[in-house]
Amino acid sequence: MLTNILAISLGAILTNNFIFSQFLGCCPFLGCSSKVDTAAGMGLAVVFVMGLASAICWVIDTYILLPLGLAFLETLAFILVIAALVQLVEMFLKKSVPSLYSALGIYLPLITTNCAVLGVVLLNVQNDYNFIESVVYGVTGGLGFLLAIVLFASVRERIQFSDYPECFDGFPICLVSAGLVALAFMGFNGMKIF
Repeated sequence: MLTNILAISLGAILTNNFIFSQFLGCCPFLGCSSKVDTAAGMGLAVVFVMGLASAICWVIDTYILLPLGLAFLETLAFILVIAALVQLVEMFLKKSVPSLYSALGIYLPLITTNCAVLGVVLLNVQNDYNFIESVVYGVTGGLGFLLAIVLFASVRERIQFSDYPECFDGFPICLVSAGLVALAFMGFNGMKIF
């Protein structure tokens, strides 16, 4: 059991990273990665939503949808749970950390449509994870997202002081940098866990 949990964790953070390996959640990744502080705030919000959504959606799927033969409503039910969780996070940040709330801007409510968050709960169902494995996959998938967005934000901060061709100014240099960081993460694919 512990070996399986460790394999799920390392896979979600490194080898099957939602951003660099599965290309899920690229919108907030590119939009909120201009500063490390903003990226860390977005990453922590995604970790919270992914972990809690994995737990709640597993319970809803296992004890409500599957016994009633409503498995075809999984995606709809999962989106509703994710939307409710994002609303809670948004209200919390607006009340307790208004600077982060304003820095995240439109990208905070877009966590609802972040395909990485929906992807983690759908992959939990597809991989037939139990409750603990689902929560671990959700939290570590969020930690992988946090790692990716913070690393990329630090790269983007350093790019501001670098010399590169003028034709790459703005978004093109971001895409080139993201591709290079993704190539670095591809090195983990050959890693043998056990």
